[in-house]
Amino acid sequence: MTLAIRPATLADVPAIVALMADDFNGATREDPSLPIDPAYETAFHQIAADPNQTLVVAEQNGRIVGTLQVTLIPGLSFKGALRGQIEAVRVASDLRGQGLGKQLIDWAVEHCRAAGCRFVQLTSQLNRPDAHRFYERLGWEQSHLGFKLHFEGQH
Repeated sequence: MTLAIRPATLADVPAIVALMADDFNGATREDPSLPIDPAYETAFHQIAADPNQTLVVAEQNGRIVGTLQVTLIPGLSFKGALRGQIEAVRVASDLRGQGLGKQLIDWAVEHCRAAGCRFVQLTSQLNRPDAHRFYERLGWEQSHLGFKLHFEGQH
């Protein structure tokens, strides 16, 4: 199945939040109820205003079936290399396993390559073994151990 991958618009935010809530991790932290929480719209405007951020949706037959965000990160390491960070990869649960996630990741990798990134990276929560196998099948290798620090009241 071929997807139309395009920049997300404010009108897409409810569908994006619904996709994020459509898994066991997101179900506990996202709120897809309507009207959408204004915090999501504020975040969308911050992303849209940052030239190093790209939030896209994957559309199929008029339905938003996937999303991801790419961040371009300049840094001094690797002789000043630009790196791409892929976040919040989601495909509608009823369509997983049909190659849509691969199309999204391929799009993100090419986006990073075209932007001049030396490499692209992503993180995946430890409790997502299916996602880990998916990335490994695409040729990604596990290279780091990640850590998070949550601030009180900011979970």
